[in-house]
Amino acid sequence: MLLRLTYLAVTNTFALLRLLPMNDREKEVEILALRHQLLILQRQGGKPAFTDTDHVILAGLLHHLPRERLRRLLLLARPDTILRWHRDLLRRRHAATCVPKHRGRPPTVRSIRALVLRLARENSSWGYRRIQGELAALGVKIAASTVWEILKEHGIPPVPERQGTTWAAFLCGQAKALLACDFFETRTLTGARLYVFAAIEHATRRIRILGVTTHPTTQWAVQLGRNLVMDLEDASSGSRFLIRDRDSKFTQSFDTVLADAGITVATSGIRMWRMNSIMERWIQTCRRELLARTLIWNQRHLLHALREFESFYNGHRPHRALNQAAPLRPLPEPISEPGVIANLQIRRRDRLGGTLHEYQYAA
Repeated sequence: MLLRLTYLAVTNTFALLRLLPMNDREKEVEILALRHQLLILQRQGGKPAFTDTDHVILAGLLHHLPRERLRRLLLLARPDTILRWHRDLLRRRHAATCVPKHRGRPPTVRSIRALVLRLARENSSWGYRRIQGELAALGVKIAASTVWEILKEHGIPPVPERQGTTWAAFLCGQAKALLACDFFETRTLTGARLYVFAAIEHATRRIRILGVTTHPTTQWAVQLGRNLVMDLEDASSGSRFLIRDRDSKFTQSFDTVLADAGITVATSGIRMWRMNSIMERWIQTCRRELLARTLIWNQRHLLHALREFESFYNGHRPHRALNQAAPLRPLPEPISEPGVIANLQIRRRDRLGGTLHEYQYAA
């Protein structure tokens, strides 16, 4: 509005300068022509729309004229309306000079707002009063209405609408007791199709490649289930749930073997790979880092390559979920001595003819 007001003030100033060299007769003729055009516009019907800038211009130009003179003028707005615009202009100008610098409550500190949002996202069953109580226990004093306003401003719904547990939250909360398995297939150089069965622990990311076959029968799958149970018992694993898809290779006998060992089978939804995302992610890693870079001759060669990759994956490959540690190898203490860093002696160990690389300190 300020920019447009400045523009109109400059244009009106130039219009005034244009009127200075004109004589009274020319001005009177122009006024009559403009008045006649105004009558034509009024006959068109419809209420004209005035902007705030129009209010300021008309109120500033006509407020010096007396009321009687205004009533005789031919205007698009009534004289009382023009005078009201002028009063509103003076009132806003006076209010602008008297407005205090700070109105209402002081704004909430950014760190407190971030903490409110964090508590709401990490605890789906907490309402705004529960969050207020938790903040009070931390020594942060904040009104419950302020917590409610922060949640509403960031689009966080009330507790009944966000209390349901998502699949991702369930997996994170039950990671220590979760196990996932799946079949995936690959082909040899001769075109033969081979099926691989593997299982992974959610908490430790330890992978177990249990078998390879060309014909995954029911007896073969049941035997792999028994082998998996024995491996878990030898490792003292606390897994109590197994996630699998609805593949026909998993029969009732397979589930019975696991149920006898105290492991409950949970099936994923149809065509919902995200419900078994960790296992699907490992299959993708195996294809990209091993199978896509290796020519598989036969079943024996594939089993050997998978055993090497299993050892590499569990004992050396870093994982972001484990803070870059490997499932069976904790991270060493970071090097802090400048002399050691300046003289690092690292050697490389090749696996599968150089397909996989491991780096270690030279002896």
